[in-house]
Amino acid sequence: METIKSFEDMLAHLAKQGERKRVAIVWAADHNSQVSVQHALEAGFIDAIFVGCQQAVEQNADIMQYSDHIFFEDAEGADAAACRAVEMVHEGKVDVLMKGLINTDNLLHVVLNKEKGILPRGRVLTHITAAKMAEYDKLLFFTDPAVIPYPTHEQRIEQVRYVSNLCHAMGIDEPRIALNHCTEKVNEKYFPFTVGYLEIKEMAKNGEFGRCIVDGPLDLKTSISPESLRIKGIESPLEGKADAIVFPDIEAGNAFYKAITFFHSDTAGMLVGPIVPVVLPSRADSKRCKFNSLALAAMMSNETK
Repeated sequence: METIKSFEDMLAHLAKQGERKRVAIVWAADHNSQVSVQHALEAGFIDAIFVGCQQAVEQNADIMQYSDHIFFEDAEGADAAACRAVEMVHEGKVDVLMKGLINTDNLLHVVLNKEKGILPRGRVLTHITAAKMAEYDKLLFFTDPAVIPYPTHEQRIEQVRYVSNLCHAMGIDEPRIALNHCTEKVNEKYFPFTVGYLEIKEMAKNGEFGRCIVDGPLDLKTSISPESLRIKGIESPLEGKADAIVFPDIEAGNAFYKAITFFHSDTAGMLVGPIVPVVLPSRADSKRCKFNSLALAAMMSNETK
């Protein structure tokens, strides 16, 4: 497949595939969720399963024009809708889960339930964002701006694995993944996690994450700017052309995410690790971001199984 370098490329690829992913929307009582789902229905890459809120959805004439691809599942309240949606994942009826008008903690409580949840034992729950910035000639993926406060070495290994899988799903044959830090030096005394970067790079060379190139520590500019590498006199196999960045902690990842969205970069995001991708939009996310996130989850759904 051709490499996907923008959200437009992603939509074109999904349209060419002609496959509709089954998306369970948990309690879609809010207008923004319905609009983003409507656009995904119009684009033709999802079938929508509304869990709860049937009456509210049926009153939306704009979305009901796609009734051939809309289905309903009864639920008495948002929490019950979350439980039923997770059950449907186990039943093999759902490819993607999406949060509607339900508290994030309530939904995650069900997703992460040790007995009935959808995060298999041994997997790590993390968040991946895709961003298209005006000054960068391709999509940039990064983790984790939303879930893991301070990743352990083992969690970081899984973050690299997940983001490598996503890049492969995007048609990137050999993704370039940067392990981020504020400088390009390992510092065992003040930043002991950077020592683990050495092992992760060796794992990548041995094919632990599929075909990819991993390097670090690299700061943000030397990850994505060949000019910065040249000025600093640093040699990196990424050549300042990273496809993905693994941030050291949630503070760095979240600050980067908030900065690029403030300056109008298009983004998409999802939780990975569960049996199916989970679209968990923030209240502040735009309708476009939620739509892009559905497209991203549709691309990733085959990689989670």
